Amino acid sequence: MAPPTPLLAVRGSEGLYMVNGPPSFTESVAFQRDSGKNCKAVAFSKDGSLFAWCNGEKVNVFNVTRAEILHSFDLPKTVCLEFSPRNNVLATWQAYATAKDGTAGVPNLQLHDVRTGKCLKSFVQKKMQNWCPCWAEDESICARNVNNEVHFFENNNFNAIANKLHLQKVSDFVLSPGAQPTKVAVYVPGSKGAPSFVRLYQYPNFGGPQSALANKSFFKADKVTMLWNKKATAVLVVASTEVDKSGASYYGEQTLHYLAASGESAVVQLPKNGPIYDVAWSPNSVEFCAVYGFMPAKATVFNLKCDPVFDFGTGPRNAAYYSPHGHILVLAGFGNLRGQMEVWDVKNYKLISKPVASDSTYFAWCPDGEHIVTATCAPRLRVGNGYKIWHYTGSVLHAHEVRADQELWQVCWQPFPDGVFPERAARCPAAPGEPPRAAPGPAQAYRPPALRHRPAASSKLHEDEPPQNMKPQLGGSDKPVSKIALKNQRKHEAKKAAKQEAKADAPQGPAQVRTPQNALQNTVPAMTTGDPEVDKKIKNLKKKLKAIEQLKEQAAAGKQLEKNQVEKIQKEAALLKELEDLELGV
Repeated sequence: MAPPTPLLAVRGSEGLYMVNGPPSFTESVAFQRDSGKNCKAVAFSKDGSLFAWCNGEKVNVFNVTRAEILHSFDLPKTVCLEFSPRNNVLATWQAYATAKDGTAGVPNLQLHDVRTGKCLKSFVQKKMQNWCPCWAEDESICARNVNNEVHFFENNNFNAIANKLHLQKVSDFVLSPGAQPTKVAVYVPGSKGAPSFVRLYQYPNFGGPQSALANKSFFKADKVTMLWNKKATAVLVVASTEVDKSGASYYGEQTLHYLAASGESAVVQLPKNGPIYDVAWSPNSVEFCAVYGFMPAKATVFNLKCDPVFDFGTGPRNAAYYSPHGHILVLAGFGNLRGQMEVWDVKNYKLISKPVASDSTYFAWCPDGEHIVTATCAPRLRVGNGYKIWHYTGSVLHAHEVRADQELWQVCWQPFPDGVFPERAARCPAAPGEPPRAAPGPAQAYRPPALRHRPAASSKLHEDEPPQNMKPQLGGSDKPVSKIALKNQRKHEAKKAAKQEAKADAPQGPAQVRTPQNALQNTVPAMTTGDPEVDKKIKNLKKKLKAIEQLKEQAAAGKQLEKNQVEKIQKEAALLKELEDLELGV
């Protein structure tokens, strides 16, 4: 049986409609276009069988499989929608508003039974951040943060709180994915000199610090992002401050921490200083990729021991996206970068393609693991709105641009359960389709007319670092060069330069004396010993040899030298010998 075709929901000022995914890219006739210009929110269920949207008048729930509307709720101001994992509950959120007389407003978070359409419970949820309750995969547990406590409900019974997790000031929490037992990661910000901390608990064991599965405390954290891996065995915590007190970064200061459900914890050591732009778990749950460092940013894959597995070098990137099957990784630079993407086969660490999606504000993998969508959406960018569907080999298969007087607000793929689409081996040849447009060449630096006929001097603000499997190795070996090998290489080069100097120091005519010293000046200054004191002595010796060279030129021109000047010339051989010994590290 052929796998299904994913749908792409498109929301904008032209209305809401769905597009059939590859290979047809035609508008779906099963979903009737909603032409209203006030569609505020859309959401697919986790398995893709249900779709909900608010058109400014009602919230509609649509069964994608049977192509029929199940329910309509009179909630015109809804701006957020979310289905529970097994499609039993639809959560809706409206902006909270108090009454004109100052009394408390009505509950603005509603939980609806998807089968009956009945409202199960209403809550007051003032902030839009973390508005939605979190469910376990089987919906046996639902949790929400209330006044620094995490309240737990069981089996979608929201009339009774089954359990509470109370810490001094719980700021955020995340439930683990996957099957039971459910684990909870909670974050408590530091105060009055005490550090912030993240703890892992197993529901319902909330007895205190001793009952925690793992604990990690740290300073310098105004907020954190907690990421569970798919198997719920570990959490990555990105801790960030709003302001970098050292002044090194506009983006504040970030650190990356690792916590395992077994109790282990560590700080992930990143080889390059600077912001942490993105962190993503591989779907295999045993590796993760981090994009970090001042531009050009580095990207590295780490294992569960927080040891680097593969270094992608540096490049214009600030995001990492694993394919649903985890065998392909896209490193991309969106936002204030040019939209360059690097598509990697992470099983063989081989670069597949480098397409460019300029001005993109959104990226998502298609559930089939073969295609991706990039989009330019308002309000981030109000010009050039549209979307493109690519094959990962770099071909643009479909492109849609909205009219200049219209806007595109959102696109999203229809999700599917794991296993619906089989994994296919990554391939490098381009798939058939519209060839990607050539990327515009880099802008040339201005050169005055008087210098335009001369060769341009090569200068870079940053030296790009290639991926580790493309770095030149000493002697053609695949193994990295050791410090001892590099030291021996430098000694060998210095010895070779000294031999050339010795040949040039042989007795020659006065006109030929300049050549060896010039060779000395051109080849040796680039070499350094690594010891500042030795480098200083070498510099002084070269200065003396240069003065001797000038005296010899004066004598050749017929000038009468003083006694001390003649003595200086006689010391030339000893100075050359001392210089050679210093450069060879004797």
